[in-house]
Amino acid sequence: MSNYNSQEALKQYRQLGLETHVNNASPHRLIQLLLDGALERLNGAKAAIERGDTATKGALIGKSMGIISGLRSSLNMEVEGSDLPERLDDLYDYMGRRLLEASSQNKIEIVVEVIDLLKTIKSGWDGIEPQQLAQP
Repeated sequence: MSNYNSQEALKQYRQLGLETHVNNASPHRLIQLLLDGALERLNGAKAAIERGDTATKGALIGKSMGIISGLRSSLNMEVEGSDLPERLDDLYDYMGRRLLEASSQNKIEIVVEVIDLLKTIKSGWDGIEPQQLAQP
């Protein structure tokens, strides 16, 4: 059983206007796309901070926070025998708080910290075979 609720992830993905691959995406692929989207926006926010573009920085951090919130709400907290969903929930909460701080203080190093955390989650997620997710 997956640690993510695919319907919630799909809803978040659609709300973000990223419908290009949604209709044919597996729940596993959808989470990958959301992680890619958050990373892309955070890299853009980092560049916006570097060039002093506050409006773009704010918009991109806001979109990243929306994606992270969507990932958080899509967690399947009913998985028995694993504390992974709770740990991911705490990590997503931490990332959201850090991004608020990064936005208000124009701190590239905090954005980089969150990028690194998302890359770690993504590398673990990418290492999971979709067939493994379907097994109880």
